[in-house]
Amino acid sequence: MLAIRPAEPGDEALVLSFIRALAEYEHLLDRVVATEDTVREALFSENPRLFCQIAEWNGEPAGFAVWFYNYSTFLARHGIYVEDLFVKPEFRAKGIGKSLLMALAARAVKEDCGRLEWSVLDWNVDAIAFYEGLGARPVEGWTVYRVSGEALQKLGQQG
Repeated sequence: MLAIRPAEPGDEALVLSFIRALAEYEHLLDRVVATEDTVREALFSENPRLFCQIAEWNGEPAGFAVWFYNYSTFLARHGIYVEDLFVKPEFRAKGIGKSLLMALAARAVKEDCGRLEWSVLDWNVDAIAFYEGLGARPVEGWTVYRVSGEALQKLGQQG
C-alpha cells in the first residue's frame, strides 16, 4: 500500500538519506554538503520556501520529491519545480515515482499553477523514458546556466 505525505519535523535524517542516495545514483555524492540541520532549516523554518513529499510503501520510506514554487512572467502564474525525485531501487516499478509526480501535478492544477517542471541528467535514459511516458517533453532551445562557488562570490561582490 502506497501513502504519500508531506515531510514533517523529525524527517530530517530520512530526507538527507534520500538526498545522499540520489546523489550516489547520479555519481555526485562528493558534492553533497547538506546536513540534517540545513534540511531542517529549509523545510521547517517559520517561512519555508522548500517542500518535500515522502512516499511510503507499506509504512516503509520508499522515495521522496523535493520541490518549490517558481514563477513564469510569460504565463503570469506560479509553477512547481521538482528539485529532486527519487525512489529507492528496491521499490521501483511499483508506481511510486509516478504517484509522487501525480500528487504534485494535482497540487499544481488545484493551485492554478501554469506548469510542473524539472531537470534530468542527459545520460539518465531510464528517467527520460519514464518522464516521456507521463507526457513530459524536454524544453527545446533552452540550456541551464549556473553561477556558484567562487564565481558567485565574485559576481555578488561586484553588486
